[in-house]
Amino acid sequence: MMHALSASWKLLRAVAHALAGWWTIRTRFPRLSPAEREQRVQQWAERMLNLMGIRLTVLGTPPAQGPVLVVSNHLSWLDILAIHAARHVRFVSKAGVGHWPLIGTLSTGAGTLYIERERRRDAVRVVHHMTEALRAGDVIAVFPEGTTSDGDGLLPFHANLLQAAISAGAPVQPAALRFADAASGDTSHAPRYIGDDNLLSSLWATLKAPPLLAIVRFGEPQSSLGRDRRVWAKTLHVDVQALRRELK
Repeated sequence: MMHALSASWKLLRAVAHALAGWWTIRTRFPRLSPAEREQRVQQWAERMLNLMGIRLTVLGTPPAQGPVLVVSNHLSWLDILAIHAARHVRFVSKAGVGHWPLIGTLSTGAGTLYIERERRRDAVRVVHHMTEALRAGDVIAVFPEGTTSDGDGLLPFHANLLQAAISAGAPVQPAALRFADAASGDTSHAPRYIGDDNLLSSLWATLKAPPLLAIVRFGEPQSSLGRDRRVWAKTLHVDVQALRRELK
């Protein structure tokens, strides 16, 4: 009963914080510079983690400035909050997210680029926009597994989106995520979002869990010069796997 009451209180505060973010995007973002927007998004994400009882630990060095393409393993919807709190990035996300009530506005306001995964040709359009954004000095993040995993392994990496870094001459920085019980340090599967899981059930499980630790580990940037995207995808898979092992 106490867990449910605590989770309900966290949920109310999180919803209020999300609504405040929605209001800020709709009313204040038009008057802010890109740098000010990035700072607001990062601060908002840090606060949201705090309200949900999640402590952030950042290992390694996040990109100080763009252009950089960050590639990471993908565990949950919570990944986006954790990475945003560590360093504002522009995510590449499935197009449907942009139409979700409230979440769509928050996602778009944070600079998300959308891809229609059902249309294979849409990857070409997204790579073009990613390339332009990288040339403009943005930091972009992708989950090359293409979907969430159970965290016990790492799915193969798709290579298509790496072409943006190659075309823009931008480095790629591998990263790894892990969620753990803050007291014991054991891996927590509360935020998982795979198979038959849905966003609400995953959110509720996360809020009911004991205090959590979100760990984001950044590796070293890698030059894109002379790269073949398919070969590079396999190399980055090995690198992210190594970073994941360092988190255990």
